[in-house]
This record gives sequence, structure tokens and C-alpha cells, in this order.
Amino acid sequence: MGDCVFCDIVNGRIPSIRVYEDADFIALMDINPLTPGHLLIITRDHYGATLDVPDHILAKALPLAKKIAEAVLLGVGSPAFNILINNGPEAGQAVSHWHLHVVPRQNPQELPLPGGAPADLTKLPFTAAAIRENL
Repeated sequence: MGDCVFCDIVNGRIPSIRVYEDADFIALMDINPLTPGHLLIITRDHYGATLDVPDHILAKALPLAKKIAEAVLLGVGSPAFNILINNGPEAGQAVSHWHLHVVPRQNPQELPLPGGAPADLTKLPFTAAAIRENL
């Protein structure tokens, strides 16, 4: 990909602080961290978002995130963490190259996530049915 910053990182054209590498992934420190120790796990191959990533690669991603999260928690002395994957600009994906965030947390105020509003229980079954039809 010509304008992909993560592809440039994978290919060594942009420096990064890497903490892990294997044949499919690179884990690197986020240069705009939400909290100390925030890092990214990126695919070596370019995939735009989760729906583009082959299942065999995705099957490796969560066990790797778990392994790295354990090291992050110990490394920064954090009791908790989030794993975040943004898919598409509307969901906050800033780089169109699949990646996940491991964000260590000390307290809920570091990364406020808004609570949801109560669902309209008259509409909820219809939404569920529309989803089921597409599985």
C-alpha cells in the first residue's frame, strides 16, 4: 500500500519501538498513547479492517494480545487493560491497516467509555432478527 504508515513501519521505512515480532504480527509502542504502556499489534500484511483479515490470522491475534497484555500489565504495573479494535473511520479507525490496541488502565477515568442508553424493548427483537438473518 502506497500511503499506509503501518506498511511503512513493517517495511522499516518508518522507525518504531517494537516489543514483539513474528511472521504475522508486530507489536509496537503507540506514539500517541492513551495511557503509559499503550501499544498496537499490527498485521505484517495489509488488511483494511477486521472483515478483510483472513480467519487464520484473526485466530492468532487474540492469543497474542493476551500474551502481550500480560507483559504490559507487569511491565507498567497496571491492574487492568482494554483491547480495542476500531473498524472504519466512523468507529475511530485512524489508519486503514488492521490493528488492535492494548491499553493498560489504572482507573476508569483514563479512558472514559460512555454507558449505553436503555434499549427500546419493542424494537430490540426486530434488530436481533435482522442480525440473525445475516448470519
